[in-house]
Amino acid sequence: MTNSFSGWGSGFVGVLIFSGSLPATRVAVGSLDPMFLTSVRAVLAALLGGAILLVLRQSKPDRADLPSLIIVAAGVVIGFPLLTASALQHITAAHSVVFIGLLPLATGAFGVLRGDKRPRPLFWLFSVLGSLAVVGFALNQNADVSLLGDALMLAAVVVCGLGYAEGAMLSRRLGGWQVICWALVLALPLMAALALVFRPETLSGLPVTVWISVGYVSMFSMLIGFFFWYRGLALGGTAGVGQLQLLQPFFGLILSALLLSEPTPPLMIAVTVFVVLCVAGAKRYA
Repeated sequence: MTNSFSGWGSGFVGVLIFSGSLPATRVAVGSLDPMFLTSVRAVLAALLGGAILLVLRQSKPDRADLPSLIIVAAGVVIGFPLLTASALQHITAAHSVVFIGLLPLATGAFGVLRGDKRPRPLFWLFSVLGSLAVVGFALNQNADVSLLGDALMLAAVVVCGLGYAEGAMLSRRLGGWQVICWALVLALPLMAALALVFRPETLSGLPVTVWISVGYVSMFSMLIGFFFWYRGLALGGTAGVGQLQLLQPFFGLILSALLLSEPTPPLMIAVTVFVVLCVAGAKRYA
């Protein structure tokens, strides 16, 4: 019971941190190429993560852990950031964050496939209802839809769900923060090379908001948020704690409205209440 409560608390903090990712990415891709943004945020996070591993003298992962670390790196270090950054060239942050409501289903499904505990049928009922509410809200609020942007966001959800589930399993052996740090270090050579290839001719003249956004997605979205998130998934169960992601679209919508002046529809409040009830129901039957 204590582990479950602690897991849900850690997961909630992770969701709060991740909620700022897409609005910050939306600001950054207004001035930077998506590939450069993806690679440079990974490089900055990897340098900090590698330093933490060295200072705390962490042992290297076993060879048997490398395939899982590669999946984590491909999903959350490369795949999700690149796909979302590309999507945000075609859709607004407010539109994109609603797709995150599908992440609990993706994370839970991959978690079950990877051998995590199997939730009861009512868990899936609440999960599907919450996801349908989020998707219905997205379709109802956006008349100007980019099919390419939506397709990129759906692909991002799939690879992220896989990375979350794989990282949760690995966290039970290596520890939550160690998993993301090692995944970042593993991806560092590739991401450093891509950063050099796709670097802009000059970085001078960029608005302060762009630098703040790059700092946020590098330090918080790419590293610190995972300290809490993987710990939460490992302690509370991948499928169960993953339901907290149903709340992320609404935190993201609030941030999009406050930071980007993107409209926040009144229906959001009603849908938020419904989604909170779905999260509570999913937690009960996880």
